[in-house]
Amino acid sequence: MSGAQEILTIGPARLFHGLDRLQRLNLAAHRERHRSVARLSLRELVALAGEVDLRGRGGAGFPFARKLTAVGQAAERRNVRPVVLVNATEGEPASAKDKALLARTPHLVLDGAVLAARALSAREIVIGVTDGGVPGRSISTAIQDAGLSGSVRLVRLPERFITGEGGALVRGVNGETPIPPGRKVRAAESGVDGLPTLLSNAETFAQLAVLAELGPEGYRATGTGTEPGTVLLTVTVPGHGRVVVETPTGVPLAEVLRRCGVSAGQGVMVGGYHGAWLSPAGAATVAVSRESMAEAGAALGAGIIVPLEQGTCPLGEVARVADYLGAESAGQCGPCRLGLPAIARSFSSLAAGSDGAEALLAVKQASGVVRGRGACHHPDGATRFLLSALDVFSEDVAAHVAGGGCGRPVRGLLPVPGEEVQETTTGLRLTVDWSRCAGHGLCGHIVPDLVQLDGFGYPVLTDAAVPARHLRGALRAADMCPALALGLTRAPSTAGHGRA
Repeated sequence: MSGAQEILTIGPARLFHGLDRLQRLNLAAHRERHRSVARLSLRELVALAGEVDLRGRGGAGFPFARKLTAVGQAAERRNVRPVVLVNATEGEPASAKDKALLARTPHLVLDGAVLAARALSAREIVIGVTDGGVPGRSISTAIQDAGLSGSVRLVRLPERFITGEGGALVRGVNGETPIPPGRKVRAAESGVDGLPTLLSNAETFAQLAVLAELGPEGYRATGTGTEPGTVLLTVTVPGHGRVVVETPTGVPLAEVLRRCGVSAGQGVMVGGYHGAWLSPAGAATVAVSRESMAEAGAALGAGIIVPLEQGTCPLGEVARVADYLGAESAGQCGPCRLGLPAIARSFSSLAAGSDGAEALLAVKQASGVVRGRGACHHPDGATRFLLSALDVFSEDVAAHVAGGGCGRPVRGLLPVPGEEVQETTTGLRLTVDWSRCAGHGLCGHIVPDLVQLDGFGYPVLTDAAVPARHLRGALRAADMCPALALGLTRAPSTAGHGRA
């Protein structure tokens, strides 16, 4: 099936059972490999999930049995029928596991959602998606084939980092702007249409279906004693794309990387852009489990694994992500609206070797100021990611502070949405006011694909129009030029809008 995510299994497949021969399991193929599960009462389902300590796979790792119980109690107290909400938005740029499930084994996700909905006597099942391509079409077809069109609603939401936050998803489903609410609202109490809502991600519901099929003993046959079963990881393979791996918990991370044909490189990002970095030594000893990751100072989160290969500037790579995270905020509180963009600017200055010591101090101080003060967890997650990078890449930090940089280019290895779009131009070109330019070289580090530096640190530009995918970086380079020498003007023979 064109557009389906590449997958890999370590050990016997469960979630990906049958995909060794087929690209996608339609309803008939699904039923050949997964038996139908009898309807379970809420008490039975809570006991089943609790017996293996099934946790949410969206990042927070909240006990699923407690969610079920909370929703059931809220619905009974209010005498209403709750809603089951499947979060398949997957806003993390480096994640693809939920898309893989929707694209290739959608009926497993539906089985888990239906199991929960029946136990709760839910009013409906809602599935939130952002990808209208293969995953969206696949789950839509599966809903029709399973005869669930009257009880399952598919909601398409904008593809943004914060869309996957629980409160933002609920708001989007309710027809509001999909950003985190300004105050903490528990979906179990008030979610879709104000009703108690069981909210978890697509993998969690797929795992629930497998658990109900295998039973507690069968489910515990693989994995660790405290974290049984398998887990889905999205591993970024440089030059190849993303591979979704199903692996038993407890398998060494080094083995996962080896099976994907990659090494730890300069370090490994675990858990996504709200996660943390592991040093090569740390990545060599840690296992795929919540407990092992926590001991190493990281978190498995949504199962995102990105090794950073050699030959690129790690601080420059992280600075690109910092800029993206600052722009992806909900903009409804000071830490997001002002704090994260300020931190991103300081991180870019550090990466460029411009006033490195001052920029480093600014990143640390500002991160301390915003932590714990946001309307949602975005500032906390973003600063955790950035401070972790300063720790793991401490030698590079020292080189940038002392010598103005590490000498390596920024190759754009960490995925940042907006940089992969088709090559359209903006009608604008970068220009330099040579009476002002002092050769700071910051522009060459912010947008290395547009600006090359000569031997003295002065920019070398072309007359070509700026590609749309580099517009944000070009604007930031112009804004951050210490001498105010860089600008954007209308390119010859175009109708673009200029900016001095």
